[in-house]
Amino acid sequence: MIDAFLVPDKTVITAKGDSEPLDVSAASNPAFLATLSVTKIIEQQAIELSFFTSADGATWEAKPVASLPQKFYVGQYPLLVDLSQATGAKFLRAHWEVSRWGRGTVTPNFELGLRVREIPAELLRETRAEATTRR
Repeated sequence: MIDAFLVPDKTVITAKGDSEPLDVSAASNPAFLATLSVTKIIEQQAIELSFFTSADGATWEAKPVASLPQKFYVGQYPLLVDLSQATGAKFLRAHWEVSRWGRGTVTPNFELGLRVREIPAELLRETRAEATTRR
């Protein structure tokens, strides 16, 4: 089971960037739960997060496999990253864009962490079955 931090907790982010690549080739299931934990933030700024795949860890797909819309507040934000349609994906990395507006300094300042955990296949099946029955 894969359980890793793409960005260690309490990392200060002040500009756009990318995480280190995570090798997901050994995963038994292609679905992951990514959790963005924003622990400090200043007002009038936003962060947007996207996930990209690669077959070799060097050349990355142009389109993200999953994206988290802009976030403006402290909190934990989960996102399902499903690689079942990303054929040949052996590596995963996060990319973030940050912005700041208004008065004061124009440099964004976030304190955050980003954890990625493999979702067990059985749990994913149960969740999908339950969601189908609620429709």
